[in-house]
Amino acid sequence: MADWKRDFASGLIIVVPILITLYVIVWLYGTVEHLTPTRIVPPELFEGFVASSYRPMIAELSRVLVLLVTFAVVVFAVGYLMRTTVGDVFEAGIDNVANRVPGLRVVYNASKMAAETALGGTSDLQAPVKLEVWEGLRMTAFKTGKTTEDGRDVLFLPTAPNITTGFVVEVEPDDYTETDEKVEDALTRILSAGFGESDHFASQGVPIEVVESDDD
Repeated sequence: MADWKRDFASGLIIVVPILITLYVIVWLYGTVEHLTPTRIVPPELFEGFVASSYRPMIAELSRVLVLLVTFAVVVFAVGYLMRTTVGDVFEAGIDNVANRVPGLRVVYNASKMAAETALGGTSDLQAPVKLEVWEGLRMTAFKTGKTTEDGRDVLFLPTAPNITTGFVVEVEPDDYTETDEKVEDALTRILSAGFGESDHFASQGVPIEVVESDDD
C-alpha cells in the first residue's frame, strides 16, 4: 500500500508542474493571439502557397510571432534608452506620475520592485544568508544589496512556501552569517517548506530511515 502511494505522489510531483506550465503557455498564447489585430496578418496573405484549410492557423501563428517580435524590439529600445540621461528623466517622470495616484502607486511600486528583484541579475541581490531571529532559531534571508543611512544591511526574509511574501528587515552586518549556499538550494528549501531536496543536502549523505507500519 505504501509503495503505490509513494509512486503516485512521485508521479504527481512530475506531472502537475508540467500540466500547470502547459496551461500557462496555452493561456498566454491565447491572450497574445487575441491582442493582435487580425488585419495585421490576414489569412488571405497566404493565398496561393498555403492550403485554404491551413491559412487561419498559419495567420494566427504569424500574428503571435509579429506581436512577440514587436514587444522584444520595444523592450530592447526602452532598455537602451534607460542607459542615457533622457532615460533617467523619462523614468523619473513615470515614477512621479504613478506615485501621485494612490491606488496605482502601490501596484506600480510593487511590480517594479518585483521585476528588479527577479531580473536585476546581481549576485548580492539574492545571496542567501542565515539570520538568527530568536536565540537558537535561524532563518534564511536574502541580501538585497541595499543599506540604510545608519549602515544596516537590508535583507528580505521570505515566507514558506510562498516566497513572494515576507519581511524586509534592517540588520547590522555582524548580526547575520554569510554562507556558501547556492540560491537554488535556499529557494528549494523554502519553496518546499523544508521538504525539498537539493544537491547540497544530498551530498551530505545523511541517512533517513523510513519505518513502514505493518497495517499497510
